[in-house]
Amino acid sequence: MSQRRVQIVILCEDKQQEVFARHFLKKRGFILDKNLRITICPKGAGEQFVRKRYPAEVKAYRSKNYLSGILVVLIDADKKTVEERLKQLDDALREDSQQIRQPQEAIAIFIPKRNIETWIHYLQGETVDEETEYSKFTNESACKPYVENLLNQCYQGLDENAPPSLQAACGELQRILPFLE
Repeated sequence: MSQRRVQIVILCEDKQQEVFARHFLKKRGFILDKNLRITICPKGAGEQFVRKRYPAEVKAYRSKNYLSGILVVLIDADKKTVEERLKQLDDALREDSQQIRQPQEAIAIFIPKRNIETWIHYLQGETVDEETEYSKFTNESACKPYVENLLNQCYQGLDENAPPSLQAACGELQRILPFLE
């Protein structure tokens, strides 16, 4: 797998999402060094933090050469649907007098329903549903072997019992893969 240096910005709710995203990108072939910037909720409502910070990150992304970077956003759906959360992010851009995310933009939005732990528990081989709130891990790095399972599954095709939000995430991945070519 070839590696390529690009400016990468990760906007996420918590440390678990950050570890998940960082490990996934690294294993997928992205070089994560000084070209990586992470914006993570310091405390409090992570979803609200990401939603409020999203327009500023999109503006920063758009102020640079589109071909030089990617923006990776992780935000939990919680009790909303993935579509409702995407609409909230679009609305946040409109309220900031910006266009909504365009198809050619390397802005990938990953929205686990209820939270990232749903995906991790699924990747551990458990049967999950997206209404149950799964327990957090005491060690965020414990997700790494399961992230590697996801790499394989995204390219071979997820099982039919995979959470719909995870299936949507594999589609979002297509927005940033051209940066590896």
